[in-house]
Amino acid sequence: MPHTPQSFFWYELLTTDLDAAEAFYTAVVGWRAEPFNQSPGMPRYIVVNAGDRGVGGLMTLPDDAKQMGMPPAWLGYIYTRDVDASVASLTSAGGAVHRAPDDIPGVGRFAVVADPQGAVFMFLQPNGPDLPAVPLDTLGHVGWHELFTSDWKKALGFYSGQFGWGKDEQFDMGEMGIYQMFNAGEGMIGGMMNKPEQIPVSVWQFYFNVASIDAATKRVTDNGGKLLMGPMEVPGGQWIVQCQDPQGAHFALLAPVR
Repeated sequence: MPHTPQSFFWYELLTTDLDAAEAFYTAVVGWRAEPFNQSPGMPRYIVVNAGDRGVGGLMTLPDDAKQMGMPPAWLGYIYTRDVDASVASLTSAGGAVHRAPDDIPGVGRFAVVADPQGAVFMFLQPNGPDLPAVPLDTLGHVGWHELFTSDWKKALGFYSGQFGWGKDEQFDMGEMGIYQMFNAGEGMIGGMMNKPEQIPVSVWQFYFNVASIDAATKRVTDNGGKLLMGPMEVPGGQWIVQCQDPQGAHFALLAPVR
């Protein structure tokens, strides 16, 4: 996958009930789940696929993260050809390292990091050949990346400097402030804004593409999830909802029609 600029390309749910999460997301998003064949002693990992392409993985929230108070959450991986160099660059730009670069047998080299405002993400330097990029509107894939942060201008400066992301259109949301969209080369892939008071820390949120927002919202609530916001029409005529899964992880859905 050509990543110049670098962008998100894999998404991972850390949850407290792996089987329940698998049942929930396959029902809601329509993913096909399959166990990942790992080395003995590695934690259980479930890959979720849209068609013949993997979108991300589900795994149990590690004990050390749980002890630090981390709730169930979706995290995104940003592609890199050199994890160690990326971590060094991030650190020099004011970011933090939560887990130093390490190897995952048969997968690649990864690190858990945070931007200067505290939003956590991961680096992955995968083994094997690069895959072609998936169009942003592909069903079952992530169609939008949203950053709630303490200072979007500083955050944009950080991500632009580290990954080559470009400043795109702006949307004035009145009392909620500016919603700043950004691109990773050819087109917009997300937006960032200063977080409202009810969001305690800076965090990334990911929008999964579904066919119809009302039908998908019903699947969320029918399967024990909560609707937090929406349905809402956004510029461009798409529809979104923001949700919480039964274990407490936040996620969002995006559809071309209501």
